[in-house]
Amino acid sequence: MDLVSPYRDFFKLIPANTEELKHEVFRIRYSVYCADLGWEDSAQFPDRMEIDTFDQQSKHCLLLHRSTNSYAGCVRLVLADPDDTRPAIPLQMHCAESLDTRILDIQSLPRDSFGEISRLAIRKEFRRRAGEEKTPDGMGETLFSLQQTERRRFPHIALGLYLGAASIGLDQGLDSVFAMMEPRLARHLRLTGIQFRQVGEVLDYHGPRAPFHITRDGLFQSLRPELVELLDAIKEDLNTATGAV
Repeated sequence: MDLVSPYRDFFKLIPANTEELKHEVFRIRYSVYCADLGWEDSAQFPDRMEIDTFDQQSKHCLLLHRSTNSYAGCVRLVLADPDDTRPAIPLQMHCAESLDTRILDIQSLPRDSFGEISRLAIRKEFRRRAGEEKTPDGMGETLFSLQQTERRRFPHIALGLYLGAASIGLDQGLDSVFAMMEPRLARHLRLTGIQFRQVGEVLDYHGPRAPFHITRDGLFQSLRPELVELLDAIKEDLNTATGAV
């Protein structure tokens, strides 16, 4: 199955490496997490940009929808500051009690060896199937969404964003990444060959979520060939965009 051609036809991932582009990211997150889902208090963001303390140590990217020249979604990769004593990544701050050290002790990992895929958000215009409008990643009964012709040819918006974050992690030389996600999302990703391992208990954090982890080697051992090609195309987009990721 060719995913690269429809991705090239309809979308482009770009690094949000300027203040203007980061503001686009924060506005998308505000529209999804505050206005649409009500997960965050909009009163805390009078400028209508959802920002937290981890954004300064993150790499962000945007998914451009070519035909409308608008941004369909965003994601960030949080990078741990090796010299900081605070929690390295968001799940350590917000969901530390769910981590199971018998499976993986995050404290044993060098802080500069891992990151967290976080704050994935897709604008509601691109979350149109029943149930999808209630989740930031657009996952209703299926993982991906779009409109008819585009949906048939490239139905993988959320997957594209995950691969964008993965590409950044690979470029940064990380050994592994974490993510807080619904177990159902992890199962869908597993079907594509992205084998996240659950490393803690499910807890109620805006719905049932659990900490997951994947290594660099684990990603490439199981990724389906068409996804490897898509990852390469996304890496090319991110690396050839103006500036460096």
